[in-house]
Order: sequence, then structure tokens, then C-alpha cells
Amino acid sequence: MTDAAAAALAATETYAIRAEGLGIRFRRNRRGRRSFKDLLAGRRRRTRPGEFWALRNLTMEVRPGEAIGVVGRNGQGKSTLLKLVAGVMMPDEGRVVVTGGVAPLIEITGGFVDDLTVRDNVYLTAGLHGMTRSQIDAKFDEIIGFADIADFLDTPYKHLSSGMKVRIAFAVISQLEEPIILVDEVLAVGDKAFREKCYRRIEELLEGGRTLFFVSHNERDLRRFCTRGLYLDKGALVLDGPIDDVLERYNAEHGTT
Repeated sequence: MTDAAAAALAATETYAIRAEGLGIRFRRNRRGRRSFKDLLAGRRRRTRPGEFWALRNLTMEVRPGEAIGVVGRNGQGKSTLLKLVAGVMMPDEGRVVVTGGVAPLIEITGGFVDDLTVRDNVYLTAGLHGMTRSQIDAKFDEIIGFADIADFLDTPYKHLSSGMKVRIAFAVISQLEEPIILVDEVLAVGDKAFREKCYRRIEELLEGGRTLFFVSHNERDLRRFCTRGLYLDKGALVLDGPIDDVLERYNAEHGTT
């Protein structure tokens, strides 16, 4: 194949997610110690601002229909990467391009209003994610049935248990007809029966050709859903490969996920 032909082929390739030299930094405050004399005088500690890179120089591509598992210890940039893909955060260097919309199962109970009823929260949250009133009407019974919360439709959201809040949130977000699903540890909560219901729902979405970007510490879940893995350490991409190889490398260096 000629260079021109290869370039033409590359130009026609599509990616669900493409990151190039992606980096984001955060500021932190480091306070110097106060002496006993400072305490008596009521002097404040000096604040010295510092920076750290949560992600740095990350390049990766995700094709439509792929199921990617992101692994690494806590604080290594996994959730930050999902938030960059979701557009919740903006990078300080590089770029991330997402083709199509995303259904973000990230901190899924965020955005619900405590004083509104369950019914009103369903319409509000689904509407904020782009569903029209008629689309919500058509999906409403399915959402409520999935969450098994029909007896609480007119109950203020703040009176629900934490498990019920997760059920209704997952039920709403999983109905979004976006091509990319972002999941961040949401399956770690809820009772066993509901987790299995969530698993089956995600499998249905994958069978329908959705793209999955999945952060988890649960090795069984990662193997169940994902064929490919990304291993992050100290904000850098250590390994991109088949999920079994990625988990083997991670476990060899840090123990089980």
C-alpha cells in the first residue's frame, strides 16, 4: 500500500473516542507548619500552591463497539479520564475527541433534586440528558419498572434509601440512546439482584453495538464485559492491550484489582 493510500484509509477510519497527548493538572495547597509562637499569636500558616498532573501525555483510540476496561490503583487518573471523555472536565494539554453522545454512569445520583418527587426527578434528569418529553413519556414505565420503584413515584427523592436512589438513577441513564456508555464503579453498589439486572442491561447495550468505557476494581466485571484494557499508573498509560494481559500485568505489579 502506498503512503497516499494509507493516509486515505486512515482518514476514513472512525473512532468513538480518540485522545492525543491528553493531560490535565490540578492545583493543591501545601501549608507550612506553624510554630507554638505562631499559634499563640494567631498567625496563619503560609500557603504554598503546588500542581500535580492527574493525567499526562495519554494517547489512545477506542473504536465503535469496543468494550474497554480501565484499571489502576486509586488516584491514578481513571475517573479523571472518564470525566474528560464525558466533557465534564477540559484538558490542559492535548485533546480528546468523542464521536457521538455519551451516557455517563458516573456519580449517577448527582443532579437529582432532593425536594422533587421521584416522578419529577425522572423527567428533570432525563431532560437534562437530552431526552424530549415525548421520549420520556414513552420510556417512563420501563424506567420505573427497571428501578422497581412504582410505589414511590410521588415520594420526595430525599426520602429514598441510597440503594433506591442508585436504582432510579441507573434506570434513567441506561435508557439514553447514546452510542457511548461511560461507567465508573456504579455496579459496586446496590443489592446482588439489582447488580445482576444492571449487568444484563449493559450486556444488552453491548449486543446492540454500543461502545463501553468501564472503570472498575472488580476483576470479574472487567472480564465479563471488556475485551481490551487500559492500565493507568501515576497518570500515565502503562499498557493498552487485551483485558487478560492488562489484568495479569496489573496483578503482577500491585496484586488483585
